Amino acid sequence: MSTSSSSSPTLKIGIVGFGPFGQFLAKTMIKQGHTLRATSRTDYSQSCLQLGIQFFRDLIAFIESENDVILICTSILSLSEVLSSMPLSHLKRPTLFVDVLSVKEHPRDLLLRVLPEESDILCTHPMFGPDSGKDGWKDLTFVYDKVRIRDEAICFNFLNIFASEGCRMLQMSCEEHDKVAAKSQFITHTIGRTLAEMDIKSTPIDTKGFQTLVQLKDTTIRDSFDLYSGLFIHNRFAKQEEKIIIHSIEAVIQVNEDKTWCFAKCAAGKP
Repeated sequence: MSTSSSSSPTLKIGIVGFGPFGQFLAKTMIKQGHTLRATSRTDYSQSCLQLGIQFFRDLIAFIESENDVILICTSILSLSEVLSSMPLSHLKRPTLFVDVLSVKEHPRDLLLRVLPEESDILCTHPMFGPDSGKDGWKDLTFVYDKVRIRDEAICFNFLNIFASEGCRMLQMSCEEHDKVAAKSQFITHTIGRTLAEMDIKSTPIDTKGFQTLVQLKDTTIRDSFDLYSGLFIHNRFAKQEEKIIIHSIEAVIQVNEDKTWCFAKCAAGKP
């Protein structure tokens, strides 16, 4: 999908899970003129009131509010429980369901299993958040997979929320996304969490490289540990990458130990 600056017809979008990321997306959607509703296990009625969004405590009323799109912004770990609690039999019309989770095969499989056959499914991953997207979304990557789409117009109008903001739109299968994410996002979070366990901190003699490591650690720990757990538990490619990380660290340590042993022999005058 090419980047478009033109406006599309406005949508009625219901957001499930209205935490920081849901609120972050909602602000741009409101700016574009879309009508938003929200529901969440946590009471975000005051946040919704400030944004001019109707907050539903009653899930049946939320489902019956005839949304064009239901946008799922829950955590990876809670997705199954949230979907199983939704009274989907109360849907009054075919609806586009969209997820924004950081893994893709897991929500795809759940949505295909749980949703009514007439519901469309779009799996997406905005590769940015409240920090990286605070000054706008131009040139930030938005990954999507049209898992089951019949109403192309509504799907296009939803995708155009991001395309019209200048996002780099990247169509990619859920499987390919998880393969790539395991080699990038999961590794990044694993290294960042490892640095946090080491409690690294800035020093008076930081090199640029060390400053980068401290920044990585600080950025990583701003995300919840549940997110990291979800990246591991629900990405089938992550276990392989974990083994590679462990093997690589062990290999580096072994090389260092071998060299130390050789230097010690040489210093002792032994061949």
